[in-house]
Amino acid sequence: MHDIKNICVYCGSAEGDDPRYAAAAEAFGTALGRAGVGLVYGGGNCGLMGVAARATLEAGGRVTGVIPDFLDDREIAAEGLTELLVVEDMHTRKRVMFERSDAFVALPGGVGTLEELAEQLTWIQLGRHTKPLVIANIGGFWRPLLSLLAHMRNTAFIREGYDVHYMVAERIEDVLPMIFAAARRTPEIAATAVTERM
Repeated sequence: MHDIKNICVYCGSAEGDDPRYAAAAEAFGTALGRAGVGLVYGGGNCGLMGVAARATLEAGGRVTGVIPDFLDDREIAAEGLTELLVVEDMHTRKRVMFERSDAFVALPGGVGTLEELAEQLTWIQLGRHTKPLVIANIGGFWRPLLSLLAHMRNTAFIREGYDVHYMVAERIEDVLPMIFAAARRTPEIAATAVTERM
């Protein structure tokens, strides 16, 4: 078992067209703060990213933002975070977010969120780490992706022995309990994670 000290949240720099998305980001940030679990995220002040960060801070939690310097102005880096790291590029951003996190959650988002989620799914499939990953399927947002993953399995592109291990939460209040339960079943991260130049 390993302790869950920080959770990386991938989510949109917009709020989307369904108020359930922002409500979920706020509820999850609040839950993190109350549970004493830190938030690691992309460092932006807008969209679901900003909602989750502000809610975590307001609940007394810790927030680490990681933003590449070229997005510092475009995404308007959040102020008042526990820690804001400005890095040189997107690859460094993702590596630092990975290294600082014990688990991952994907809330609704756009292409960037999808890319970050897909990278973690790949690393898990290839056995590069065993950190828990939850897809928060708020309002059915991720249903097309889940169908695609099932299609990949059915057409033998995700082969036996190379399965992708992830959890799906339909309700935001189930995410933390799922991660904690997974952590109790998981070997020490230090014994399984490979972080060199991922």
